[in-house]
Amino acid sequence: MPTRTKLARFVPHNISTLKSHHFFQLTALSALWGASFLFIRMASPLLGPSVLAFLRIGLATLTLGLLLRVLRQRWPVEHWRELGVLGLLSVAVPFLLFAWAGLHLPSGYSALLNSTAVIFGLFASALLGEDRLTVRKVLGCISGFAGVGFIVGLGPVQLSTEVLLAAGACVLASACYGLSAPLMKRAITRMEPIQIAAGLHALALLALVPGAAWTVQRAVFTPQALMAVAVMGIVTSGLAYWLHLRIMVHVTPVAAMSPIFMIPVFGVMWGHLFLGEPLGAGLFAGGFMVLIASALITGFNPWQEPLEAVDVTP
Repeated sequence: MPTRTKLARFVPHNISTLKSHHFFQLTALSALWGASFLFIRMASPLLGPSVLAFLRIGLATLTLGLLLRVLRQRWPVEHWRELGVLGLLSVAVPFLLFAWAGLHLPSGYSALLNSTAVIFGLFASALLGEDRLTVRKVLGCISGFAGVGFIVGLGPVQLSTEVLLAAGACVLASACYGLSAPLMKRAITRMEPIQIAAGLHALALLALVPGAAWTVQRAVFTPQALMAVAVMGIVTSGLAYWLHLRIMVHVTPVAAMSPIFMIPVFGVMWGHLFLGEPLGAGLFAGGFMVLIASALITGFNPWQEPLEAVDVTP
C-alpha cells in the first residue's frame, strides 16, 4: 500500500494569502473549463443531453481509473455512499443540466450563470464551518459578477419558456457545484484526491445509464461531436477534476471555486479564436474585474510573500 499523503491537514480559515503557484494552477484550470461550454454547444444538439453527459462522464471515469492504477491506489468502495452524493452534486446533475441548457442558451450565458456557484459555495462553506463569510469575499463575488457581465455583454434575448427553464437549469447546476464544495473538502480528509475523483465519476456514470439508454437511438455520432466529448471527458472532466482536488487540499473550498469567475473570460477568448466571435471592450474591463474578484476571494496577493499552508505540493 503506498504511503498516504497528510490528508487531515487543512488550510486554516484565517489564512489570508494564496500561494502563487496555486493561483496560477487555478487560472489554468479555468482556461480548460472555459472551453467546456463551447464543446457543449457543439455536441449537445447532436448527441442529446443524456448521451453527452453519459459519454463525458464515462471517458472521465476511464481516464481516472487508469490513473488510479498507475498511482497504485485502490477504489474507495467503503465510501460509496459519500461518493455517490458527491457524484450526483458535482458531476451527474450539473453535467446533465448544462448539456440540456446548451440546447437553448448561448455558451456565454451558461458560463455567466455558472459563476453563481461561488455564491452558493461561499454560503454553504460558511454554514458548514469550512470557510468564513467576510466582507472581502462578498465584495469579491460582487466584482466577479460585474466582470462576467461586462465580458459576456448580455444583450436582449427573446424570452421563452425554454430560455427561462434553461437559465433555471444553469442556476440549479451551479447550486449543486456550490453545495458540493465544502462536502468535497471534508472528503479529502478521508480519501486521496484521485480516489475521490475516480469514485464519484464512476457512481455518477451509473446514475446516468437509464437516461442515456432511453435517448441513444436519437443521438447523431458525428466526428465533431465525438471530438468534443473526448476533450471534455478526458481533459476537462477527468484530468482537470483530479488536479482541482489536489489543489483543494491546500486552499479553502471557496478559494478552490474561484476559477469559476475566470471561466467566461476564457470562454469568450476561445470563441473568438476558433469561431471568429467578435471581441468587445467589455472583455478587457471585465477581465480586470474578474482577476480582482479572484484575488479578493482567494486572498492572493502577488506583492506579499505567501504563507506556507502545508508542506506538501500537488
